Amino acid sequence: MRAKIAITIKPDVLDPQGKAVLHALHDLGFSAVADVRVGKYFEVELEAGTAEPEAAIAQMCEKLLANPVVESYHFTLDEGAR
Repeated sequence: MRAKIAITIKPDVLDPQGKAVLHALHDLGFSAVADVRVGKYFEVELEAGTAEPEAAIAQMCEKLLANPVVESYHFTLDEGAR
């Protein structure tokens, strides 16, 4: 089973990396871009039969993958992946 995890900076937190990308896109002529937020993406492969996979992924995010003070996360589970 594969978990696809997206971690993003919370909307009320400044994102200097996103602003740098926004300015670079504008410099390259992509003036229609209004805003950019930078985040992280993980794919985690869980062993078949993992008990409570949603809880396990949430704990991974809260303990290591995301900083819950400034980041939020969401994930999907793909049971057919391997």
